[in-house]
Amino acid sequence: MGFFDALGHLFNLFLPALGVAALAALLAKALWRRELKGVPLQRLAAHAAVAGVVATLAGLIVTGRDGRIGSYFALVLANALGLWWAAFGPGRR
Repeated sequence: MGFFDALGHLFNLFLPALGVAALAALLAKALWRRELKGVPLQRLAAHAAVAGVVATLAGLIVTGRDGRIGSYFALVLANALGLWWAAFGPGRR
């Protein structure tokens, strides 16, 4: 496997976490416009993305494979938790 093949595999491994984080942050800003007025979109997406990447790596380590339903469930829950943390929880500041 070459460098670009490995880079493509890493990109595809983390793409669901980053995509769900971006989509969730946009939807949260649209749904809770007044409550999240002072919270930057980048912070919401970053918190959700970091939580999603951690969940993806944990699912890969626990199951030994990528793409398991349990891993994707954990990914969605982790994204939601990271988004809540940045939007309404202690990470809001």
